Amino acid sequence: MQSVNADETVLENFVVRPTELRESLEDAVEVHGKIDNGCDRCSIEVTMPLENLHHLRTIALLSAAVFLGGAAALSGAELGFDPTVIETITGLKGTRFDAEAVFKVTSPRKDLPVTVDGWKMPPFAGLTSWAAFRAGGTADAMVMGDLVLFEDEVNPAMSAALEHGLAVTALHNHFFFDQPKVYFMHIGGEGTVAGLAGGVKAALDAVTKIRSARPEPARQFGGSPLPAESNITAGPIETLFEAKAQQNTGMLKFVFGREVTMECGCAATKELGVNTWAVFAGTDDNAVVDGDFAVLERELQAVLKSLRAAGINVVAIHHHMTGETPRMLFLHYWGRGSAASLAEGLQKTRAIQAAIK
Repeated sequence: MQSVNADETVLENFVVRPTELRESLEDAVEVHGKIDNGCDRCSIEVTMPLENLHHLRTIALLSAAVFLGGAAALSGAELGFDPTVIETITGLKGTRFDAEAVFKVTSPRKDLPVTVDGWKMPPFAGLTSWAAFRAGGTADAMVMGDLVLFEDEVNPAMSAALEHGLAVTALHNHFFFDQPKVYFMHIGGEGTVAGLAGGVKAALDAVTKIRSARPEPARQFGGSPLPAESNITAGPIETLFEAKAQQNTGMLKFVFGREVTMECGCAATKELGVNTWAVFAGTDDNAVVDGDFAVLERELQAVLKSLRAAGINVVAIHHHMTGETPRMLFLHYWGRGSAASLAEGLQKTRAIQAAIK
């Protein structure tokens, strides 16, 4: 606060929230200019006689809620970052949650009607994508969020998020009997505010690109129809995987076990469901592979990136158990192509996973 002589008045300029200002200031200062109650934060000029200087000191003690609080809110000081960067990059309007030092942007899915159990669901009831930012621990900021996606949007959005430094942490449904089918992809990450916002923007842009090209969600992945009968040659894939396949009517299945310890102290092993598996069907030139990767938390992102790089679609990320040690997650996948190319993509992913310690 500036020094003054006995016959001077104090002239200051403050950034304030008008609804918080009026009762505190009207009796103590002369306000130059109208206080607009419609603005969120206003810059005003006030003059205070020195005999009322104690009022100004009292108001200064309340600065977090009135003067300095308004200025800090404008600059993002309490958040530890500038929220306008997020709004500018994502193109989304955000909301501050000062009690938690969080800034959140949202994007309601209004482009296509969704019915759940025959009811046309408004976005407010659970169809809004969001991303929430706060100051980070090991980086400038962290983000967590949930993207509302139709089936044909999931993998393009996932690839975009991964390529821009975000982590994908879950993929699942929230509803039954929803039309069209809706999935929810949870994201997270730490980094610069601009980098994290850019990742959110890239994922949402991937969705926009899909819907711009095809307004209605696709009903299948595409590609040539699969033959009614399967005939996959076992030898080359068995050699690549260094494993013997289970065979059934021309299809091949490979199962690779892992082990965790349950709360009872019991070992949960391959035949109890702790495994990575793959089934190949179709023909050598026109095949499908579906299966499940059992991954530790530290392995998840690398496995996702490798599968997406191989053109294999990820269709679910979740857990199958509770209380196990170490914690095991499971991601389900579906890929189309030649049997050889699909097997190579899976084997490369397994090698990447095995190298993570």
